Amino acid sequence: MNLFAGAIAWIFDPANSVGANGIPVRLWEHVWITLLTIVIACAIAVPLGLVIGHTGRGKSLAVGFSGGVRALPTLGLLTILALWIGLGIEAPLISLVILAIPSILAGTYSGLEAIDRVTIDAAKAQGMTTWQLLTKVEIPLGLPLIVGGIRAAVLQVIATATLAAYINAGGLGGYAFSGLANQDYEEVLGGSLLVIALAIVFEIVFAVLQRLAVPAGTTAASAGDGRRDADRPESRASTPLEGTLQ
Repeated sequence: MNLFAGAIAWIFDPANSVGANGIPVRLWEHVWITLLTIVIACAIAVPLGLVIGHTGRGKSLAVGFSGGVRALPTLGLLTILALWIGLGIEAPLISLVILAIPSILAGTYSGLEAIDRVTIDAAKAQGMTTWQLLTKVEIPLGLPLIVGGIRAAVLQVIATATLAAYINAGGLGGYAFSGLANQDYEEVLGGSLLVIALAIVFEIVFAVLQRLAVPAGTTAASAGDGRRDADRPESRASTPLEGTLQ
């Protein structure tokens, strides 16, 4: 209990809020690394997921790739990349992008697969082109699961981005490494609490975004919990049109 109280006192100590090693600077570094990672991962994984979900091809390859990537030890990969590329933001950024891709990829193609075929067939019967089908039907209906995949990836990246400080690339993880080196466990716990608080904030934001992503007039069993839904292609999304067609 004394350690926890000391960690809280460390967080609110004005001396820890100034300078290049201050909490605001480290917090911004952590957020920036996270956001940059997610943007790059989305640019890679979302188009691939849309292609897989729309065509139904390449899913087994994507599943195998995702499983293999998830088995990679992030710290080991970071160390290898740092030795190869050198110190800086590049090595942790590549490592974190590789970590984030599987959840976003799975969420994207699962979102499209979750759409009931009756809805797809009805859209095709109305003469929609492939592009119209993708942009006006599949993406809007699959968006909750797509956001769910991004939500899961964000939480993974926030937690793992602490390793960026392992090669002096910034972030809140610096407090854990410097605290351990100096046997200042209040600093270690204080930095950990900041990471937890940041993860909670992002979790709330993306939970709201995921609920807002559900189109009006649709039902999506996946809208409640994106962390589980990214790996549940059997989830089902439908529109009011389905009832009239059946």
